[in-house]
Amino acid sequence: MSAAPYNPLYLQGIDYFNACDFFESHEVWEELWSEEFGPSRRFYQGLIQAAVALHHFGNGNIRGARKLNVGCRAYLDDYRPKHQGLDLEQFLGQLDRCFAGVMQSTDEFPQLEIDAELIPEIHLDPPPSGPDD
Repeated sequence: MSAAPYNPLYLQGIDYFNACDFFESHEVWEELWSEEFGPSRRFYQGLIQAAVALHHFGNGNIRGARKLNVGCRAYLDDYRPKHQGLDLEQFLGQLDRCFAGVMQSTDEFPQLEIDAELIPEIHLDPPPSGPDD
């Protein structure tokens, strides 16, 4: 399978996301989203919300994490099963596992900690093309 060209901001956001720097990931994708007026605009908005949901979860803002976890799906579901090289079935399944405790909790202010082993990662297929391709 050959490598594919992707927007550099998309890739930079993925790098931050996979490094668990969800705030920076959201910042980069927000810049990309603000420049996008085509069919991928809502896709980028969903990724932004997924990153912010994970940021909130990691900071103990469980109510915010829950709200944005639900919200990101409203944007990403329309792009299933795959968009911009991202397997959304896999990605959303990873989010489901990561946020299972958040979504099942009935406490008004649950005290939950994110499990680092369950944090999703983004791997594109086809992979990004290199600068020399």
